[in-house]
Amino acid sequence: MNRRMVFYTIGKLAQITSVLLLLPLLVSIIYKEQNAVIAFLITAAVSLGLGFLATLLFKPSNSLIFAKEGFAIVALSWLYLSFIGSLPFLLSGEIKSVIDAVFETISGFTTTGASIIPDVTAITSKGILFWRSFTHWIGGMGVLVFVIAILPSVSDRSIHILRAEVPGPVVGKLVPKITETAKILYLIYIVLTTLEILLLSLGDMSLYESIVHSFGTAGTGGFGIKADSIASYSAYSQWVITAFMLIFSINFNLFYLLLLRNFKQTLKSEELWTLIGIVVVAFTLICINTFNGFANFEETARNSAFTVASIVSTTGYATTDFNLWPVFSKSIILCLMFIGGCAGSTAGGFKITRVMLIFKCLKREFKKLLHPRTVATVRFEKSPVEESVVQGTCVYLAVYIVCLFAIFLLISFEPFGIETNFSAAVSCFNNVGPGLAEVGPAGSYAAYTGFSKIILSFAMLMGRLEIFPVLLFFSPSIWRKK
Repeated sequence: MNRRMVFYTIGKLAQITSVLLLLPLLVSIIYKEQNAVIAFLITAAVSLGLGFLATLLFKPSNSLIFAKEGFAIVALSWLYLSFIGSLPFLLSGEIKSVIDAVFETISGFTTTGASIIPDVTAITSKGILFWRSFTHWIGGMGVLVFVIAILPSVSDRSIHILRAEVPGPVVGKLVPKITETAKILYLIYIVLTTLEILLLSLGDMSLYESIVHSFGTAGTGGFGIKADSIASYSAYSQWVITAFMLIFSINFNLFYLLLLRNFKQTLKSEELWTLIGIVVVAFTLICINTFNGFANFEETARNSAFTVASIVSTTGYATTDFNLWPVFSKSIILCLMFIGGCAGSTAGGFKITRVMLIFKCLKREFKKLLHPRTVATVRFEKSPVEESVVQGTCVYLAVYIVCLFAIFLLISFEPFGIETNFSAAVSCFNNVGPGLAEVGPAGSYAAYTGFSKIILSFAMLMGRLEIFPVLLFFSPSIWRKK
């Protein structure tokens, strides 16, 4: 274990975090929010100081990063962000409980969008609300991807960091150099976010509202600034957000192919067509099932499309309380919470790629039962999949199920129904945000005890980091020198 490189990288991350805090600080200065300005200044100073201290004390003799270092860096980085990011909430007095502030921060960085704030309008500081949504944007693509992109000194063999932080079963390089891959990913991310800001600004949103909601959409997080989320905005704004929630749930590799004008290969993507198929089927079924609950077809289609896009992308924005929908529609929503978006996107969930691989693996096993001597390989995107990837996906499914039910059992001591607790576990673990019943779009996680909030916070971290970096962080073997 190259411990010096681990803590040196955390130090660089701390320095970058202090710079990122200047953006919400500027917002607070513009709106003349004294408490928030002081909170951001103190937090930025603390992060900058810790960053310089870490880089001075742990300057490495070599910058090699292997799998163990990659997992350790990612786990420690996200834990650091969770605590340093909670300071503005606490220092400004907008959130008074440490556990609540950390929960809200983890929910932001992991792009979950689960909130302990019953009424978000109770937060009066625009700078704090800006920071709350900005955490989505930072965590969406991954802050360490940003570190790799701008700091070549920590990029040697940093594919291990990329693999540990970017969602999905397989992470590769778009171009030979990993730093160039990181730059391409963030360039696409910034361009799409900017485009959404411009389109929302053309509607009924102010520039501030457009930026905040674009951060929430790009990171597929879902923190809003109104009690009814997106419901009070115009139909135009809702359709724009619907489109971008789906766009950000697509594998970013496909956007790179579009930049190369490789339209043929892009349109052949099995993963993309599977996502489209899931969305179309879910949308059609919910439209039919909820038709009598809305004034006209446009309203039915808009709310159905928005909800399907919000859940499958794990964004969590809402235009209507789907708790009031028929059981069949709520069941579809619960299924979508599990599936999530594409690998290599900012969406959470189990990932469409893994779902496809599991079904292809089942198909192969059925074929073997009928024809025992047949040598069959699993194929994805018309190419054979390495057996190690198939095995890894099956192992991930087993660990995923165990962790999900462990989370559910640990929070089952709460005085809520099974629907509330199970959907809370599913929603937090899959980084969706809203669940069903008490934690639905019109509710919050405020009523949970401190113990359950800690469990759900770890659930959000495990879901965002694909379980293993968080579990391995507590393994003694990862910290051994050899």
